[in-house]
Amino acid sequence: MAEAHQAVAFQFTVTPEGIDLQLSHQALTEIYLSGLRSWKKKLIRLKNGVITGVYPASPSSWLFVVIAILATMYMRSDPSMGLIAKIQEHLPVSQSLSAQCQTVVSAVLFSTLLWFSLIFTMRMCLKQLLSYHRWMFEQRGKMSNTTKVWVALVRIFSGRQPLLYSYQGSLPNQPVPAVKDTVKRYLESVRPLTTPDEFERMTSLATQFESSLGNRLQWYLKLKALWASNYVSDWWEEYIYLRGRSPIMVNSNYYGMDFLYVTPTPIQAARAGNTLHAFLMYRRKLNREELKPSRVPGTVIPLCAAQCERMFNTTRTPGEETDTVQHWQDSDYVAVYHRGRYFRLRMYSSSRPLSPREIESQLQRILEDPSPPSPGEEKLGALTAGDRIPWAKARKEYFSLGVNKRSLDCIEKAAFFVTLDDDEQGMMGEDPAASLDRYAKSLLHGKCYDRWFDKSFSVVIYKNGKIGLNAEHSWADAPVVAHLWEYVLATDSFQLGYNEEGHCKGEVDASLPRPQRLSWDITPECQEQISQSLAVAQALADDVDFHVFSFRDFGKGMIKKCRISPDAYIQLALQLAYYRVRGPLEADMNIYTRTHTLVYFLGVEVCRRLLRHASEKHQNLYKHAMTGAGIDRHLFCLYVVSKHLGVDSPFLKEVLSEPWHLSTSQTPVQQVELFDMVNHPEYISCGGGFGPVADDGYGVSYIIMGENMMNFHISCKHSCPQTSSHKYGGQIRQALLDMLQLLCPDQREPSRSDQSQTKKDL
Repeated sequence: MAEAHQAVAFQFTVTPEGIDLQLSHQALTEIYLSGLRSWKKKLIRLKNGVITGVYPASPSSWLFVVIAILATMYMRSDPSMGLIAKIQEHLPVSQSLSAQCQTVVSAVLFSTLLWFSLIFTMRMCLKQLLSYHRWMFEQRGKMSNTTKVWVALVRIFSGRQPLLYSYQGSLPNQPVPAVKDTVKRYLESVRPLTTPDEFERMTSLATQFESSLGNRLQWYLKLKALWASNYVSDWWEEYIYLRGRSPIMVNSNYYGMDFLYVTPTPIQAARAGNTLHAFLMYRRKLNREELKPSRVPGTVIPLCAAQCERMFNTTRTPGEETDTVQHWQDSDYVAVYHRGRYFRLRMYSSSRPLSPREIESQLQRILEDPSPPSPGEEKLGALTAGDRIPWAKARKEYFSLGVNKRSLDCIEKAAFFVTLDDDEQGMMGEDPAASLDRYAKSLLHGKCYDRWFDKSFSVVIYKNGKIGLNAEHSWADAPVVAHLWEYVLATDSFQLGYNEEGHCKGEVDASLPRPQRLSWDITPECQEQISQSLAVAQALADDVDFHVFSFRDFGKGMIKKCRISPDAYIQLALQLAYYRVRGPLEADMNIYTRTHTLVYFLGVEVCRRLLRHASEKHQNLYKHAMTGAGIDRHLFCLYVVSKHLGVDSPFLKEVLSEPWHLSTSQTPVQQVELFDMVNHPEYISCGGGFGPVADDGYGVSYIIMGENMMNFHISCKHSCPQTSSHKYGGQIRQALLDMLQLLCPDQREPSRSDQSQTKKDL
């Protein structure tokens, strides 16, 4: 309890002689510096709010407009066409000012109104410009004159040196597609997957919906689109994520991996020191809005940055009907878990962030702490891994008062969660492929109690220096977390670095207080609920079948030479591999034979033409989704409206009940400038992955690294006899090779080692 006493600013004792007051100057100094830091952040937010509020103009442009108006008036000209005189007539202080002062004040007021009008006009122009999507459907390298003019105008109206949130007020609202267009695209997408009778029945349901209930639901949706900037996002967050009552571990949370071939230091506390300090550096940039706004790759189009706001100091709170996402403005500490104990680690001293070496020293104290867990503490995190309703009830009953509430608040209000894991992970040992699979499962679910799955993200530091990240999904999509993770990995290795012994650089302040151990009073009844949640989570974790592999035969460089989109190429390979794994045996043999033995010119050309046509179709659907004309979001929102109105739609009910047997996601590399793929090709992240969406399906995440490498993360369930992550992974390898041989037959054959690895996976 020594740390708790150090946090008390004053103590007093009532004696017969009076009151004995004892002040702690150290504690008072910390309180003063903490308040100073808080006010600095408020001032920075205020300044950035002003800069963002007037963007794409700048605050200094107001002075330019005022001087220009006053200069024009000095030249005996009235640029306001009489408005300045009208303002002067209605000035409330006109009697106390001279005529000249009244004119100046009126001119300044007019200039300010003119300035705001110009800002509003520029924003509206930029919003209209960003609503132009025709450029997306033009052939690569063949830009029309209209698009060239559009690009120039976007650059003019975008201003210079934007902050992270500068474009938020200029982004267009997501449009609501026409019901007939969405229904048409849906029928096109399901036609290859249904029998003629099934397709005819679905067409009948769709036609009936389009001509009757669809128009009524669409009216309400358009009404919402006028009121909200995005008619999908809030409903998607609530009904897809927060209302789910099953465990978020595996089913919702996802993970990110460390470098594949490199571990910068084998010292656990040192790697954690640099990593945690890099997170603080990123948060500082985020709070100051110094991060560059993300853009559509290769374009001038900015992307929405709203999800970045809840990256730190955020937790998902369980409820019996629905969860909520809570966010706090600031937090100066992280919650740390090690060997069943929870600690509060302050990340600042005297209003400055701790150095990497100081963080390493503090974490080493935790690693060397011999104290045992208190009863029920070790597996407490299992509550966040099990079903949501039991966790909500337990939180209300056992964690709403006293020491348990204080300790739980400490975890939930922390900047993020840290696990110091006693296991060693990464690509290592005699079977590197199997070790990668274990690494993925460890990041996805761990021991089911050594992560806090409700936090916005949890950082895992392994005993051998490997690191990883587990992220909760409701507050943001994977690219937002991936941007953070790229920065942390690059900063750790290329900016902070380590000394010759593998420790963090810098000195240590010996006066730093020890990390504070959190206290708990877990009753036997609560321990029983923890055990039940752990049993549910453990069964789910044991059922996950995971396979991670790197494909190094070729990459996007070779695919581009075949004049096809790398993403479309991979998507088609995933579908071909899925069909080979799940289709009838005869279909497997026929497809495999056609791919390898169609030596006649016409047959090969037909397959090649169909493959390119499928690629173009995929790209077209992808572009429509980017422009807000996707199928699933629109149909989902129509379904939500129907439920609010209390009406049933057989068409929407059947569409929304269809399982996703194959769920895929690409993790793009967003900050290529942070990594040197030429001189340091070993510093390559393996990407990340997620659990299977359907009990009888696959979840596939992939990342394209540089020009010659692609990494795949495949998940499914052992309980389904029709799925196997390794078998599917082998078919993905083979499909990638077969398609290249079809498109570019002159390319080299894979090496014997590659072929043997493929056969092994098959």
